[in-house]
Amino acid sequence: MSRKMSAATRAALLGWLMLGLALVVVVGPFLWIAVASFKQPIAILSGTWSFTPTLDNYTDVLLSKRSDFLAGMRNSLIVATVSTAIVLVVGTLAAYSLYRFAWARWVTLGFLGWTLAFHMIPVLTLVGPWYLAFKQLSLYDTRAALILTHVSVNLPMAVWLMMSFFRDLPPEIEQAALVDGCHPLSAFWYVVLPLVVPGLIAAGVLAFVFSWNEFSIALNLVSQANATVPVVVAKFAQDYEIQHGQMAAASILATIPALVLMVFGQRFIVQGLTMGSVK
Repeated sequence: MSRKMSAATRAALLGWLMLGLALVVVVGPFLWIAVASFKQPIAILSGTWSFTPTLDNYTDVLLSKRSDFLAGMRNSLIVATVSTAIVLVVGTLAAYSLYRFAWARWVTLGFLGWTLAFHMIPVLTLVGPWYLAFKQLSLYDTRAALILTHVSVNLPMAVWLMMSFFRDLPPEIEQAALVDGCHPLSAFWYVVLPLVVPGLIAAGVLAFVFSWNEFSIALNLVSQANATVPVVVAKFAQDYEIQHGQMAAASILATIPALVLMVFGQRFIVQGLTMGSVK
């Protein structure tokens, strides 16, 4: 009995040790950047542990005329919000159509396979064709170009995630609404859609966060005027100077919206990713 208890204790200690190590690996860099955002440049370059906290870096990022951080926040907010709304509408309708309508099996599997393959393609391989296409369409260096590309990148994720929620929804609920006299569109809007709100929240949070953090597309398809937050943060590293403190402060500020959304939608995201694993 004692041997079993000791083995269980060792396993528990090992589990806690691995969890603590993972926590240090994930949270450690964030805390390091957060501390650096309150340091003077000399304290950052010298690597000293004792320093006098200052808000100069945040003041420079938010109020300085040479900083484009607030403009980048506005661009990111517009692009992420609009692209997320489009992803939710198109992804929800596509998932509902694939699961509820009598499509041929090869059509459903072919569409889902194509979305999965497209989602696995590195974004950098698509930037070149997108650049040429938007040049021809006079959409280069516009927020519309970023919105369209972000929709293309995030739509496969939304379709797969929403299908897991529709699959878990009994079709008898919708059939009962139709028997009671509901129009198919009314049954979808008033009966089906409210039941998959957790899926909408999960897909919306993930799409918004992915759009908010996207860097390579914005770096190549827009100029400084329409640059998003990740590009603005990267530009604090210039050719002859790296503004470590301002970059750290901008990184912390840029993380806050995505972090708040992830904390709010964490439960729904986990529910969507584990949907169907246990019956």
